[in-house]
Amino acid sequence: MKKRNRNLLLMTLCLLGAALLAVGCGAKSSGTSTFVGDQVKYEIIGIDPGAGIMKATSQALKDYGLTDWKLVEGSSTAMTAALDRAYKAKKPIIITGWTPHWMFAKYDLKYLEDPKGVYGADEEIHTIAKTGLKTAEPSAYAVLDKFEWTAADMEKVMGAVMDGKKPEAAAADWVKENAAKVDGWVKDVPKAEGRKLKLAYVAWDSEIASTNVVKQVLESRLGYKVDMLQVEAGPMWAGVAGGDVDAIVAAWLPTTHKDYYEKFKGKFEDLGPNLKGTKIGLVVPKYMEINSIEDLKKK
Repeated sequence: MKKRNRNLLLMTLCLLGAALLAVGCGAKSSGTSTFVGDQVKYEIIGIDPGAGIMKATSQALKDYGLTDWKLVEGSSTAMTAALDRAYKAKKPIIITGWTPHWMFAKYDLKYLEDPKGVYGADEEIHTIAKTGLKTAEPSAYAVLDKFEWTAADMEKVMGAVMDGKKPEAAAADWVKENAAKVDGWVKDVPKAEGRKLKLAYVAWDSEIASTNVVKQVLESRLGYKVDMLQVEAGPMWAGVAGGDVDAIVAAWLPTTHKDYYEKFKGKFEDLGPNLKGTKIGLVVPKYMEINSIEDLKKK
């Protein structure tokens, strides 16, 4: 009797162990899925909801049939913080990205191919002035109209800020180091000592860099007193269209700010691009083994 009980006990323990082993193996298999969606919890880390890249990404989810995926709203700061954590741990992550941006210098990243062309071709950053600025502030208008730099210029200012410099200090250093280029912007432009201007911008690292540089030039070379107003994209465009803001140097066109451009068309003056060759799309670390947005769809 005792022997039979002992055998039953051993059999029960064996069966229990086998069951636990099966559960354990099942959990391990689920946790090590090779599909990128499972690895990143079907999340794409985005920025502020008003940004054009967020609208384009929402459209991409529809066009590519990525019904299981979620676009996480936040800010550019939160997005880059999430990227930094994942990158240091060599974990997979998918973010909304754009260039110029300092993260491409700090991390080894790549754009996912966009065969459907949802994100459009390369973009430009335009300078937009309020209607009547040329008459009201001809000196400021002249400099804003001439202002043009390169992605490398912008990335140098952004990089200095990421290394710990305050944006105004990084901008001042760039203006000093690139005096010849700045001379071309202010050549034959009369000074405007004590005149006030208001520039609006979105809190993207790229626009923080460009707006601070323009502020430094207008103040140090022409004597203006410039107020910088940080807002989201909608209020930025509404401000310049309504005349409450004198200008912006942060208009991403033709895709990112397309809706605002069309909404307020005729209520502002487009002074043309101040930087060419920008790009937006979905970005991943190069150590990830995916290359296209189509790779996000489970087959």
